Amino acid sequence: MASTPIPTEVFDTYWRFAAERMSIYYKRLADAYGPWTDDPILQTYRFTNAYRAADRVSQYLIREVQYREDRSQAPAELFFRTMLFKFFNKIETWELIEHALGGVSWQAANLELVSRALHGASQRGARIYNAAYIMPSPSFGFARKYDNHLALLQKMMEGSLPARLQRAGSLREVYQLILEYPGLGPFLAFQYAIDLNYSSLLNFQEDDFVVAGPGALDGISKCFFDIRGRSPEDIIYLMSDRQEAEFRRLGLDFPGLFGRSLKPIDCQNLFCEISKYARVAHPHVAGASGRTRIKQQYQKRSAPQRAPFFPPRWNLDVTKTRDAPPVQGLLI
Repeated sequence: MASTPIPTEVFDTYWRFAAERMSIYYKRLADAYGPWTDDPILQTYRFTNAYRAADRVSQYLIREVQYREDRSQAPAELFFRTMLFKFFNKIETWELIEHALGGVSWQAANLELVSRALHGASQRGARIYNAAYIMPSPSFGFARKYDNHLALLQKMMEGSLPARLQRAGSLREVYQLILEYPGLGPFLAFQYAIDLNYSSLLNFQEDDFVVAGPGALDGISKCFFDIRGRSPEDIIYLMSDRQEAEFRRLGLDFPGLFGRSLKPIDCQNLFCEISKYARVAHPHVAGASGRTRIKQQYQKRSAPQRAPFFPPRWNLDVTKTRDAPPVQGLLI
């Protein structure tokens, strides 16, 4: 039996960061103009939400790509739209593709037209891919990265991957089926499994499976002196299991996402964010990567936000805790 991991000072900051980031989320829903936090690091640099599904790009995927009323819920169509969006993970690229096609449908797919639209945008200097995480190019022999991704999507569709995913018995099996395809490492395959699980194509609990990405590994190395023989995934599950006790220990009010507790994917994501946050808050804690700077500056967008939209089967009442009490005090 593995011993108890030994935490560093960053461990407590992990929970304080999660609580403050959640407080900011609720404040922004109630007040488009702020200020939303006194934390100088959160005021200066860009961080994702505590919950992955609440982030801007995930919200667009769920609301506009997967569940919009005029979109087909047929498995092949859901998969095709989700993966076409996620390969680029950029709202502007999706809207460019949809405009070029006059609508996105596997039944009427014209990937050559998509390629031409992407080429034109690239020639005009537009960024095709989101910089959130590295998207390696699968090897299908094309000179342009996006053509290789379109070829990968076609291979998935022609290999009946949507139907095979529907027959999967677990989120882990979904991940393993996606991982079989070229150009997708463990982290991306896991991210895609989670994205597909937002849709009505799948219906697995997010508690079922997690994969630690590079950023999470760095965050774990900063939060613990020694994980005492546990795997990174074990540590993520530990954080998910211990969340109520840790927030209570630190006197933090954490209402969750409209009552939904942090799932392993969210704890994984928070490790990525604390990896960045600690570069400024705890510069003497080197971590595994050795990085010392946060690249992305925060740019305030003072505009009213739409009410959030989450997978309907989560049964979240998005009006219930819109005015959740803020967390008091600075993080550092």
